[in-house]
Amino acid sequence: MASHRRPRQPSRTRVTVLTTAAAAAVAFSAQAANAAPSEKPSKDEVKAKVDKLYEQAEQATEKLNGAKEKQEKLQKEISTIQDKVARGQDDLNGLRDSIGLAAAAQYRTGSIDSSLQLFLSSNPDDYLDKASTADQLSAQQVGALKKIQEKQRELAQERAEASDKLKDLASTRAELAKKKKQVQGKLGEAQKLLNTLTASERAALAAADSRASRSSAERVDLGDSKAASGRAAAAFRAAQTQTGKPYVYGATGTASYDCSGLTSWAYAQAGVSIPRTSQAQANAGTRIYSESQLQVGDLVLFYGDLHHIGLYAGNGQVLHAPHSGATVRYESIGNMPFQFGVRI
Repeated sequence: MASHRRPRQPSRTRVTVLTTAAAAAVAFSAQAANAAPSEKPSKDEVKAKVDKLYEQAEQATEKLNGAKEKQEKLQKEISTIQDKVARGQDDLNGLRDSIGLAAAAQYRTGSIDSSLQLFLSSNPDDYLDKASTADQLSAQQVGALKKIQEKQRELAQERAEASDKLKDLASTRAELAKKKKQVQGKLGEAQKLLNTLTASERAALAAADSRASRSSAERVDLGDSKAASGRAAAAFRAAQTQTGKPYVYGATGTASYDCSGLTSWAYAQAGVSIPRTSQAQANAGTRIYSESQLQVGDLVLFYGDLHHIGLYAGNGQVLHAPHSGATVRYESIGNMPFQFGVRI
């Protein structure tokens, strides 16, 4: 017999749970939809991240500059040693020839002694170590053999030194490639972030940077500040002529500069040679820890690791090569974490 019972209705509790779950799903979907656009960083957020990447790139750049400087120094040292080795070998050959000529003369007269015969076919170091053999040599021959012995030792030391420096050079070149890759990586990341901006946002950032890069006549009052010295004044005047030149990592002028490239170039124009990197330039003179004591032309160091440097321009301004994408310009010293000045 067929059942005529009414179908079981869902309980009120079950209906409530299902309704709540459906509402939650709708709400989550709405939140996800609303969240999607907010995942794209704002123009200001992009700028902050890009500025940080530029700072990291500059840190790597100064290490890159240090590795370049070390490479150049090693190459010069190796070249000098190799020249000394070549000259030493010529001297050694001359000494051996003189001994050989003496032996030949004795041979022609039939008076060549056993000591010279032994020398011509063996190492004079071993030869001179034997007192009995040395007794058989004339004073002139002993002197000549000692010179040969000393020259051989000298050449061995120089060759060992050259070999060590060549190994150091290989290591430095590897470090150079690593640092260059780091710089390029940071700059690549920065460019990718900039590419996420709209054309109008990129234009706004470019306009802001252009305003920051105006010439001193438009935005900087240097006040009555005095130069630290005639050389500092000359260096500062040279740097002033480079405003508007682009920042390029590793560059030393005159088409482009990085921060320490600008300062080292400027002082070179004043006839003063200072080290290549900002960290080394930090030790190139007397440190000035009070901003109020800075004078025009003093070097100014920024950040705890001293990876950025500029020239004091007076009235709280610094003239520097800021970072990739910017040009040599004046900027408030307060825009960066000041560490100390250096008076050359």
